[in-house]
Amino acid sequence: MLGKVLAIILGLSALVAGGAMYYLQVYGFYEEVAPQPGRDVVLLPLDGSEPRPIAYDDFQAIDADSSPIRYRACFTTDLTRQDLAAEFTPSKQTVPRNAPGWFDCFDAEALGAALEEGTATAFVSVKNISYGVDRIVAITDQGQGFVWHDMNDCGKQTYDGTSVVEGACPERDE
Repeated sequence: MLGKVLAIILGLSALVAGGAMYYLQVYGFYEEVAPQPGRDVVLLPLDGSEPRPIAYDDFQAIDADSSPIRYRACFTTDLTRQDLAAEFTPSKQTVPRNAPGWFDCFDAEALGAALEEGTATAFVSVKNISYGVDRIVAITDQGQGFVWHDMNDCGKQTYDGTSVVEGACPERDE
C-alpha cells in the first residue's frame, strides 16, 4: 500500500512540476513592452551611422529578462520595403525566431516563408543590442512589420564555445 501512495505522490509531483515548467517557458517570463514612440522601430542606415526611426503604427511587443533573444514585436507601416532598402542595411539573418503561440501577431513560419519568397525584407535595426545579439526588423509587401532578436557571429561563437577572434567583437560589459 505504501508503494502505491508513494507512486501517486511522485506522479502528481511530476505533473505539477511539468505544468509549472511549461507555464514559465510559454507565459511566465514574458511581459508586454510599453510603446516608446520614435524609439520602438529603428533601422541602421547603409552608412553605418546611428539607427534612425521609421514611421509605424499598431505597435505590440513582448520581452523577457530571462534571455536576450525573447524580444518579439509587430507593427504596421506605410513605407515600402523597396524604399527602405535604398536607405537601410539589409540583414543576413532572415530566419525569424518563433514567438509564443499566444502572441498572435507574430507568425514566424509565415514571415520566414515571405522572406524566402522575396515578399519581405529583413533589415538590421540595432547591432549588439545585447552582447552578441542584433535586433532585426522585417517588412512585408503588405506593410506588416516584425521585430526579433537574433545572435550575430560574435554571439554564435561565444555561446557555442568556439574561440572569438580578438578585435572582431565589441567589448563585453561586465
